[in-house]
Amino acid sequence: MKLLSRRTLVSGALFLLAGTGTASELVSGQIETDLVRSPVEYYALLPPGYSTDAAPYPLVINLHGGGGDCERLRDQQSIWDELWDEERIPPLVVIMPSALKRGFYLDLKDGSQQWETFLIGPFLDNLRQRFNLRSDARGTMLTGASMGGMGSLRLAFKYPEKFGAVAGMEPGTDPVMEWDEIRPKHRFWRSDALMEQAFGKPIDKEYYAANNPAWIVANDAEKIRSSGLKIMLDAGDEDMYWLHEATQFLHEVLWDNKVRHEYHLYLGADHIGPSLGPRMRVAFEFLGRTLSDPVEDPRVAAGRRRLAPMKAVLDEVDHYGIDAHLIEKE
Repeated sequence: MKLLSRRTLVSGALFLLAGTGTASELVSGQIETDLVRSPVEYYALLPPGYSTDAAPYPLVINLHGGGGDCERLRDQQSIWDELWDEERIPPLVVIMPSALKRGFYLDLKDGSQQWETFLIGPFLDNLRQRFNLRSDARGTMLTGASMGGMGSLRLAFKYPEKFGAVAGMEPGTDPVMEWDEIRPKHRFWRSDALMEQAFGKPIDKEYYAANNPAWIVANDAEKIRSSGLKIMLDAGDEDMYWLHEATQFLHEVLWDNKVRHEYHLYLGADHIGPSLGPRMRVAFEFLGRTLSDPVEDPRVAAGRRRLAPMKAVLDEVDHYGIDAHLIEKE
């Protein structure tokens, strides 16, 4: 499928929906394409003081959950505003498209809608033309909850050269590698028709695996490790869809493949409810932190040097080999 002419891609004006002066601004736009159902509407949240004359801003592509649309960004605006007011995150642009309600941000197997191809190509390209955005991987980040968590992780793991960080909240993934390992408890809320829409009828098992975030990690760990992609996962341990089991599984796959990441399992938290706002703050702050290199603490460096001789007599190193450069073995 081909992208339509650039002259027809975006609606002509940004419409101010909220915010003035030093407040954030929520603006709307749309993109026409024949890769997916068109036009694709989106909201962009511009940080306080946004200017086309400033240095380009980092971008966060924020993917909504199943059944949602870009209105979810309006719901999140107060969280972003609090973080900017408290100077917890740097100025950045947050953009949320309205995607297929339950399309998994996937190129559907039958080719009828190609959301992955659209998001990493025409969508990203067009945003950089319209807004004052960075074009480097570190300045391009992904986040989302539930279906959006799944989609953000899949895109980041498949294309770590394009993204610097991902925060996948309560991702709608499966606690398995292969289609034949799925049990009814893993998808009791997903019909056969929904899964066949995504992965073919009958299910193309290889296509399912190739789009399973856990399988991608296990089969392309070195690419993810070497990219420097920063990864955060979260889930509540009372998730009504039992997605904490899938998130724990993905955490273990990342650990086993020595892909460094941050993981939060929230005690007493569910898939929806009052825990989500504070958890989003944590996830968004994580993204903001990845934009700066950590400042080395001389006390930590001294402590590691002090312990290095003790570690040198051991037959093993730590899981990630973090201290290997300090340890000289005879």
